[in-house]
Amino acid sequence: MSDPTAMDVSNSPVAMKTIQTSMTIGSKASSAKKITIKNFKDKPVLPDNYERDTWKKLEDAVSAIHRSSFIRYSLEELYKAVENLCSHKIAKNLYGQLKDVCESHIRKQVHIFDDGVSGESFLRKLEQQWQDHCQQTIMIRCIFLVLDRTYVLQNSMLPSLWDLGLDLFRENVLSREHVRERCFFGLLNLIKRERSGDTIDRCLLRNLLSMLNDLHIYHTMFEKRFLHETEESYSIEGSAKRSSMEVHEYLIHTERRISEERDLCLACMDHSTLKPLTLCVEEQLISKHTEALLSKGLSHLIVENRINDLMRLYKLFSAVKDGIQSLCTHFNKHVKNVASLIVLDVSNDHTMVQDLLDLKEKLSNIVTKCFSKDLKFVEALREAFESSINKRQNKPAELIAKYVDQRMKSGNKEATEVELDHTLDQIMMLFRFIHGKDVFEAFYKKDLAKRLLVGKSASVDAEKSMLSKLKQECGGMFTGKLEGMFNDISHSKELMAQYRQHLTTKKEGKVPNIDMSVNILTMGYWPTYPPMDVRLPSYLGNKELQVSQFQALVLLLYNEATCFSFLQIKSDTQIEDSELRRTLQSLACGKARILTKSPKGKDVNDGDNFVLNTEFKHKLIRIKINQIQLKESVEENTDTTERVFQDRQYQIDAAIVRTMKTRKTLSHQLLLTELYDQLKFPLKATDIKKRIESLIERDYMERDKDNTTQYHYMA
Repeated sequence: MSDPTAMDVSNSPVAMKTIQTSMTIGSKASSAKKITIKNFKDKPVLPDNYERDTWKKLEDAVSAIHRSSFIRYSLEELYKAVENLCSHKIAKNLYGQLKDVCESHIRKQVHIFDDGVSGESFLRKLEQQWQDHCQQTIMIRCIFLVLDRTYVLQNSMLPSLWDLGLDLFRENVLSREHVRERCFFGLLNLIKRERSGDTIDRCLLRNLLSMLNDLHIYHTMFEKRFLHETEESYSIEGSAKRSSMEVHEYLIHTERRISEERDLCLACMDHSTLKPLTLCVEEQLISKHTEALLSKGLSHLIVENRINDLMRLYKLFSAVKDGIQSLCTHFNKHVKNVASLIVLDVSNDHTMVQDLLDLKEKLSNIVTKCFSKDLKFVEALREAFESSINKRQNKPAELIAKYVDQRMKSGNKEATEVELDHTLDQIMMLFRFIHGKDVFEAFYKKDLAKRLLVGKSASVDAEKSMLSKLKQECGGMFTGKLEGMFNDISHSKELMAQYRQHLTTKKEGKVPNIDMSVNILTMGYWPTYPPMDVRLPSYLGNKELQVSQFQALVLLLYNEATCFSFLQIKSDTQIEDSELRRTLQSLACGKARILTKSPKGKDVNDGDNFVLNTEFKHKLIRIKINQIQLKESVEENTDTTERVFQDRQYQIDAAIVRTMKTRKTLSHQLLLTELYDQLKFPLKATDIKKRIESLIERDYMERDKDNTTQYHYMA
């Protein structure tokens, strides 16, 4: 680096002229001469007493600044004086003298804090002293700028003039305990008043906290005390408010408190305080009361569907450690309690499925809107429903199948195609939860057969849509027979269309004018029905009534007479008792009353008589007489359940033989484990033991002679 006092004359006109002259002389004397301009070897010598007189001048200026009085000398003159002292290696003495003068002034000012004043008045006095000190330091630094930028900059161990001013104020003012404590107490009291709702001078608070930060005692001394005071304050407030407020009110209060603390911190404090401050408030108002809040209010918020409060709860609990996990656990517990009550309440079986659907839709909406579709809550909801529905074996599966039947019947005019498809999607959600899917299949198959054969299905598209959903969920093996039933009905319709076409094109003989429908069914696809002997009449008349087979048998009797008793009809048709009563109800007690019953009433008794209604009138030419749907009897329900259990026995036998054939030798416990993994319906150890005994008797396997808990496969 070049000497800052050296002169650069290389580009000056004088230098150029000198060089040219040198070159001319060189040409005459045949030898070149070089002229060199050099700096003075020594700096100008300062006059005697210059240092003392100059410092006196500077000291007077500093004192005038401290007194806020007029400075006799111009700033340019003072600046030049400092520059001269620094250039003559007197900077060290100058720095020390300046420090002594400033420190002496500050020590003289400390006594103003000894008047015992405290609170906001003390804070205002301290703020004024601080602002005066900062302003004075800035002015002094302007005069001694050369000292700051040369000597101080070259000596890394020395603080800059600004930092020197901060050090002096800290060491002589804030290091005094009685000053510092009154300062901290006053600041904390201001913050306390702000939290209590009072209006405070935020500018005063901000300036003094900034002062503490500049003096490097904000983090080391004030912040720790502030956070401790905050912790104690909110600890007391949290316990009091939790006891006196409802949970939703407490959540609103907590959210407001966190917002207020954030606002105060960003407005007045160092921003690095925001994180520990927020954590402190959340710890005292949320973390310490997590279990109490959830136990007291979560169920109520869910039952009342308080969407906004639940969103607030999730947001607040997301901010604390293990808050979401605790919320998820309590949510799961609540769902299990509510769903289990619905499932286990036998008296409300008729509304169980709808209640479960409504509950699932409501809770799914809460998970989506309030819990941000958090996968933890999605899984908690799924697990809770699955656990609750399977607390009662078989019955939920049966009722779900019957619920589908009610929605699929043509008499259900409550829903459009879109609404019906939405309902089926909801039903499939419940279907996924049940373990006994074979029970559902059995009842669904029985009800589907009735709808297809009687023609009571609301929509073929809806039926096929449901079948597609079941196939997608459980595979082709589950829906194979159900698809076969649809194929039989479709094939039967094609055959009947061909038959009618044949009748219309037949030229020979008299064509009977009879409108009938015949279904050809594959035995393995359809539920089994008990055989029934009936007596067909010798003559089939031509009627414009669309009736079932049993209805036709009864009506054809009236070709011979106009009045029959119940017992006569039963004897002549040989229709089973309950079926006959249901048939007569449809003919004599429905909307289209072909027969008149005496005595009148909805029920059919043994002594009733049925007379042909000769005054019957109807605006339609072809009239469909709807068959009254017989409610499922206890015997029919039991029979369906027994068939499910019988099918399960075959599945258990097949699984045991398959496992033993693969493993050859297996202990009883390991065999049970294998079966539990393979079979998807609920199993009891006693049922498996019975099937093992049966297979041993039939020589599929045998017990080990030495160890009775060991089995061997017999080829």
